[in-house]
Parts: sequence; C-alpha cells; structure tokens
Amino acid sequence: MITPGGPFKTPPSRRLGEAPSIAPLAASQRSKIPAFEVMRITDEIARRRADGHDVVSLCAGEPSARPAPGTLKPAGYTGPLGTTPLREAIAGHYRSWYDVEVDPATVAVTTGSSGAFQLVFLAAFDPGDRVALASPGYPAYRNILTALGVHVIEIPTGPETRYQPTPELLAAAVAKHGPLNGLILASPANPTGTMLDRSALTELVAWCVTNEVRIISDEIYHGITFPEPGAADPRGITLRELDPEAVVINSFSKYWGMTGWRLGWAILPQALVDPVEALASNFALSPPAPAQELAMRSFSAEAYGERDAVVAGFARARALILAAEPELNWGVAAPSDGAFYYYSELGPQLERYADSSAYARALLEGANVAVVPGADFDPVSGDRAVRLSYAAGESAVAEALERIIRFQAGL
Repeated sequence: MITPGGPFKTPPSRRLGEAPSIAPLAASQRSKIPAFEVMRITDEIARRRADGHDVVSLCAGEPSARPAPGTLKPAGYTGPLGTTPLREAIAGHYRSWYDVEVDPATVAVTTGSSGAFQLVFLAAFDPGDRVALASPGYPAYRNILTALGVHVIEIPTGPETRYQPTPELLAAAVAKHGPLNGLILASPANPTGTMLDRSALTELVAWCVTNEVRIISDEIYHGITFPEPGAADPRGITLRELDPEAVVINSFSKYWGMTGWRLGWAILPQALVDPVEALASNFALSPPAPAQELAMRSFSAEAYGERDAVVAGFARARALILAAEPELNWGVAAPSDGAFYYYSELGPQLERYADSSAYARALLEGANVAVVPGADFDPVSGDRAVRLSYAAGESAVAEALERIIRFQAGL
C-alpha cells in the first residue's frame, strides 16, 4: 500500500483540483513541426462563409465532384492491410492502366495516403537516416519525416529542372550532407503539377539503385494529367514498372474524389510487407471498412468513365488559368502537367505586398478568394509564390480569376 508522502506522492504542482504551481509537462520535441497551412486556411474559409461571405476557394486539393456513398451495411474490422477483394482489385488496376503485374499480397490498404506515408516511413527508415525530397513539395513529407527523427534533405528545384530532382542534384546533396537512405518522388507533384517523363524517371532509378537509395513514389495524382494528343504514358508512369523495390503510394482521394473516406494504399517490396502489417495492426487496426466497400466500385468501366469526365473539367479550368496569365501579371509559373494545381511566383505583385502570405490574406479579405501561400511548400523561396487549386471546377475558377484581376486592379 502506498501511503501519503511515500515515493509516489502526487507532486504539489499536479494535485487534482488545484491550480498548477509550475509549467505543465511539455509536448515532445518530435511534435514541434509546422501545421499544414492549407487546413488552417480551410478553417478561415469556413468562418468567413459562416459570417455570410461568398468565398471562392482555390485552396484545398479536393475535387468538388464526388461519388455518392450509396447504402452501406454495418461493418467491423478488416485485416490490417485491407480486404482481399480490394487488394486484388488494386492489383488489377495496375494491370489495366500500366500493364504491370502486382502481387495482391504486397498491397497495403491504408487510412488515406497519409496513413501510407506514416507506415512506410516507419518501416523503411530509422531515426538519423537521410531522406531527400524536392522543394517546393508537399509539406507533409517533410513534417512526418521530421517528427520521426529522420533528417530531411531538401533538394532546391526550379524551372531549369522543371521543379523535379535530377541525379546531378542528388549527387550534390550527397556531397554536402552525406549518403542518402531515401528519395521521395511525386509525379504529378504537389504543388507544381510537374511530371517526370520515362527518360528522367529511368535516370533517377538508375542513380538510386547504384547508390542504394530507397525510392518512395507518390502517385496520388495519376490519372489527373493533361498530355498532348498521342503522348506516351498519358496517365503517368508507375515506378513499379522501373523498380520492383520501389514503394508506390496512391489514394482514392484525388482521381476518384473520395477525400473524406480516408482510403489509400501502398505497393510494397516484399521486405516491407510484414513490418508494415505489424505497424498497421497496432496503429490503425484496419483501414475503414465502409470506405473499402465503396472503393470496390471504383474500378468499373463506368467509374473510370465518370472520373475521366471530371478530369476533362479540370483541364478546362486549367485552360482558363493559362489563358489568364497575362492579366494576372504574376511571375514564373511551373508547367502544370498534371494534378490540379497552378504554382506561380507573384512577380510584380510583391511590389505591393511583403510576401505571398500578405498577398493571400489581402486577397481573401478584399475579394473573398482563397489561395495558398507558397511557404508551406518551400521554406526558402515559397514566400514569393502561391498555389491555386482548380479542383473546385471550371465555374469556381472563372469567378475567382475575375475577382483576382479586379482586386489587383483596385476595383
């Protein structure tokens, strides 16, 4: 029996019902990462709409056209890597789209692609490992890796490399920081929308194989691409075709528009299957069963046709932005090969505003148009750029562009 005043006496500062006399226990060092600015802006949009403002959001990468949920039966847990029928259907998708054979046993269904990144990073890397990624790039890569104690090696990119890493840039990073353990690729990329062609991908794979660097390929925007007629690989190239040891991550959120259902997947090399299953069974138990049931409908000819029609709408919205470039009077923009983002430096607009965050705040307050400042995606140069998402569709983009141009003209 533990008596009052014994070795486990409640510290004076933490007695129930009493105000603390010293600072509360601190959060972990690994949790000290930046919040995702897009989601903070999403909250601000909701508040402004609740106050009666007609806000046009070019902020989140969330398709406005979504599948109907239908009628779902009560469901319990599934296996930690998902149901066998869904894993088989995903493998069939790779056969259909890419003519690549995938063993369903290497498919891990996850709680969104975010869940896939967490599980894969934990299974593939140890604290202190070095993982390279392109900048500008999706901030969650950097922040999840940092929280896990992995050293993030930013690869600065720009128009000269189409905002993608190259073997030369990777070699320079090794010379500066030491050997790499991993590389994250995204094609199409967020926020730039740029893609790597087959030649560039092949060169990167060869460099990584030679230098024993694990590649994690984010293919979440595959299918949302804007190729020229007759172009090779019109939907994108899955890295599983070029490197059987690569990890491929994808999701039902973008092409299929199922953002809120929180369902993604990873294609794993054999050595990572058991580790990811062990982690998944502890972290999430299983991916959400109702979402897996709905996802089974995604691979029909009818579903592909519906989603391709949505992508055609993205293409029309993209064309509106490209046509408006002279009137926008911004700076250098990334070539938007895919995804549904337009990433551009603000150029002359920075003569009026201190940085892209100030511009975005003024635009939201003055014109009720939400865009994302680039600092989230590029800690070094992102304060000069913004990202527009045209996932909201053609009419929303047209209205937003009209408001932006009027706002900049002082009307």
